[in-house]
Amino acid sequence: MLPDAGPDTPVDARVAGGPATERDLVAAELAAGELLTALGLPVDAPSVRATPGRLVRALAEMITPGEFTATTFPNDEGYTELVLQTGIPFRSLCEHHMLAFSGTAHVGYLPGERIVGLSKLARLVQHHAARPQVQERLTQQIGAWLDENLNARGVGVVLSAEHSCMSLRGVRVSGTRTVTSAWFGALREEPRERDAFLTLAGLG
Repeated sequence: MLPDAGPDTPVDARVAGGPATERDLVAAELAAGELLTALGLPVDAPSVRATPGRLVRALAEMITPGEFTATTFPNDEGYTELVLQTGIPFRSLCEHHMLAFSGTAHVGYLPGERIVGLSKLARLVQHHAARPQVQERLTQQIGAWLDENLNARGVGVVLSAEHSCMSLRGVRVSGTRTVTSAWFGALREEPRERDAFLTLAGLG
């Protein structure tokens, strides 16, 4: 929960980064080279000699969520209608195949006593996406953080994404999108509020 504050006080909630695990990038680069070689892709040619290092650095970047501060403000105007941010781009890695999936997020809430800085909704999506994920969990994590920390009357999250683990391998179907949703509070309990979210997001 956010710290107690007076009615006119901005409140900052620190959103922590990923687990503090030590990463041995040198060992990872050696392993990546061995993996590629074992797959019949030797990396001794000049054009690909640096590929294992590039691969490791790219993966490390994609699975490292940063910290940020989610600033909230008093809802001085007593605003009670939906606050909705649509089309937030994100990318993540499927934890089953370590292949990328990417798409857009629609995140909204019904304010209570406080509102959150608008840029923080996009930062929250990016934060939880920057790790090996499944889309269902990612959707729930974004909504649960807002529900637990903002004390909103309702929270809704809808994610739509294309998964390269479907388009590049296995069934090899491109162009399909997976849609997931998570609802909390009034947006879960009241169909009218949920329908308003979907309509404003262009999903209804």
